[in-house]
Amino acid sequence: MSEENTARIYTVNLAKAWDTPKYRRTDRVINIIKEFTQRHMQTDKVKIDQDLNRHIWSRGKKNPPRKIRLRMVKEDDDTVVVSSYIEEKRTEAESEETMSEEPVEKQVEEQKEDKVELEEEPVEKQVEDQKEDNVQAKQKEKSK
Repeated sequence: MSEENTARIYTVNLAKAWDTPKYRRTDRVINIIKEFTQRHMQTDKVKIDQDLNRHIWSRGKKNPPRKIRLRMVKEDDDTVVVSSYIEEKRTEAESEETMSEEPVEKQVEEQKEDKVELEEEPVEKQVEDQKEDNVQAKQKEKSK
């Protein structure tokens, strides 16, 4: 085998654990993960990451997750380390910023204009609105 570690990402269905009694479900999930890893990575040496173990046991012994996304890394000594895989999903705003063709200067100017528009409302009007809300709330309390 090459000197580089091989890493694979799988989604494992853990529904078979519900065929066992409630008080053994999470134990069964751990065994399902180990069996899956042995079958797909062709090795008997499997280690489960501490964070993955905590995630599986976080909901107790009777209610483990139904499926889980795993990252399996095979090391040089044929040991496989299994850890949870969390995809970094980019927000729409970030993707729009990177995809837009406008220069950064124009984007900054537009943001400044938006802020100026928001700040144009006088503070006095905001205070008056709050006073009106307080008066209405007091009237409702008195009517009760």
